[in-house]
Amino acid sequence: MKFTKMHGLGNDYVYVDLFRETPIADPAALAVAISDRHFGVGSDGLILIEPSERADARMRMFNADGSESEMCGNGVRCVAKYLYDHGIARRPTVTVETGRGVLTLEVEPRGGKAERIRVEMGAPILRSAEIPTTLPGDPPIEAAIDVEGQTLRVTCVSMGNPHAVVYVEDVGGYPVEVIGSALERHPAFPRRVNAHFVERIGPAEVRMRTWERGSGITLACGTGACAVCVAGVLTGRTEGRLKAHLPGGTLDLEWAGDAAPVFMTGPAVEVFSGEWPAAPQTEKR
Repeated sequence: MKFTKMHGLGNDYVYVDLFRETPIADPAALAVAISDRHFGVGSDGLILIEPSERADARMRMFNADGSESEMCGNGVRCVAKYLYDHGIARRPTVTVETGRGVLTLEVEPRGGKAERIRVEMGAPILRSAEIPTTLPGDPPIEAAIDVEGQTLRVTCVSMGNPHAVVYVEDVGGYPVEVIGSALERHPAFPRRVNAHFVERIGPAEVRMRTWERGSGITLACGTGACAVCVAGVLTGRTEGRLKAHLPGGTLDLEWAGDAAPVFMTGPAVEVFSGEWPAAPQTEKR
């Protein structure tokens, strides 16, 4: 099976082109094996690029633990780059079917290759039952929640997948690995949650770190950055145009409020291609 390794701001996935490869019998098991950073290729998960009757392609995303997620903002930018660079949809505007619906992406090429991608991510989902969370409010804005012996104030948003945003004073020194892991599996989130810890720099700029549902700490989360943009407007901390600095780089976000879509712009990079054996050696000694 041929694959391509790609990343958006260091949020890396293994991509399989099912326009050319045969269907995968057990993508969840493949995601676990191929994502292993010692015994596999190494990635935050697996993304399948499939034919679609509704768009130029369909994206299916599996986390490193094998769980399937609805959406991935960095991943969908990489899918658009793959479609453009590999001639499947070599147009300035491409469409990708996701668990969030069909998204429209604008390609900014350089030297014949897609370099930056602008994505219309759709309107944020703000009703608690649809995020989903049992916390009060539509959406919950700075709702109190007890995690690891402390009370956090979380703002919850769905971008097709659930997010909880917590503002902190010093994101660099915050124990994301402890609080993020506990927040992901808190009973208030029946489908688990992506946890984001955000330091406000100014009205149009933040610094953030992420604990992703099913993958742990990642260098970037595109849907999470969109959720942070929305949360900033809802809490009055930041404006509708926002630069979000993540460990892997910077994303540009825009949200006009209410039912307007969120727009995300950032890079997409192809790292290398390879071939995964039919029965890889997975024994750990």
